[in-house]
Amino acid sequence: MNARVYLHPIALASGPQVEAGNHGPGAIRLAGTMVYASRFALVVREGGDVTHRRVFGVSEAAEALAEPGGDLAAEAERQWSNLQLVHAPLKLGDRVVRLDQPQIMGVLNVTPDSFSDGGEFHEKPEAGRAHASAMLEAGAAIIDIGGESTRPGAQAAWEGDEIARIGPAVEYCAGMGAAISVDTRRAGVLEAALDQGAHMANDVSALRYDPRMAEMIADANCPVVLMHAPGAGDDLHEGGQYDDVVSEVFDMLKDNRQQAIEAGIAEERIVIDPGIGFGKSLADNLALLNALPLFHALGSPLLLGVSRKRMIGALSNEEAANERLGGSIAMAVKGMDAGVHLLRVHDVAETVQARNVWRGLRDAALTDFSQLPAL
Repeated sequence: MNARVYLHPIALASGPQVEAGNHGPGAIRLAGTMVYASRFALVVREGGDVTHRRVFGVSEAAEALAEPGGDLAAEAERQWSNLQLVHAPLKLGDRVVRLDQPQIMGVLNVTPDSFSDGGEFHEKPEAGRAHASAMLEAGAAIIDIGGESTRPGAQAAWEGDEIARIGPAVEYCAGMGAAISVDTRRAGVLEAALDQGAHMANDVSALRYDPRMAEMIADANCPVVLMHAPGAGDDLHEGGQYDDVVSEVFDMLKDNRQQAIEAGIAEERIVIDPGIGFGKSLADNLALLNALPLFHALGSPLLLGVSRKRMIGALSNEEAANERLGGSIAMAVKGMDAGVHLLRVHDVAETVQARNVWRGLRDAALTDFSQLPAL
């Protein structure tokens, strides 16, 4: 079996000066965000076994990255560079979404069977328009419009129904000047949405469901989110059994990303989503959330979508989806602490407030010289 390398940031710092010392900078800026990493674990896995592990700090990086030798060392070097990659802003129509702080993507589901809102905006354009407007006013950088429920057990939508649901929502959001993402895995739906004013694809199948999707995105030159889900057919949740969920999700997203690039999609237009809740147990989801910093090693901005999901209820008295705000904010802050660039959420105003407070703390940490260690 082929050996694979994983470069985990395992100790995060509030600023670069916290770990500074006689040997130079003690932390790197993680993926152009307001998060810094000071300690790392270089792991080599072959089959189901860990064959090499080294924990190191910034000053030891050159030696540690070379240790596996050959192609593995070269891959470790690539991942080290990716961890420090500053990502370009997303250009979405007339809007530019900078990725140097967490940005909020507001969810607008226009399905009849959404788990989060029970079809509140299905065939109700005035309600949908008001909701989209409120999210934009609250600080959403992007509106993500979905016309197919992807919850466990949901029936796959017919393409014509999905187009009919999404079309009016795209039109009224475009009329507001919004940056618009379309949550779809079908090329026909994306094509119609782009013609109506959408700017970005959010493909929950990572381009595996519809063979036309990659070519269409490459031709349109639009950004795309590649999300991990184990199933490539109608049931995205099918086949969710893992020996090591973190490395397996990382490997699959790495392969999906490379296939997208080979299909002509610009590398800087790819966003990665680990797919929390899609074909994963509670333990799998928690492992992925705790390993989020690793995914920066793929070299693309990260999106996290965990708002109102079932795992929050599983951890807290099985509250209904509309009663999971506290857990959703906790997960959003977890993502911010890991350097996630985009947070896909239902409760925009509350998440923006949490982000603004989080950013204030980070700004203060950058100028708090009381944290400088004695030399």
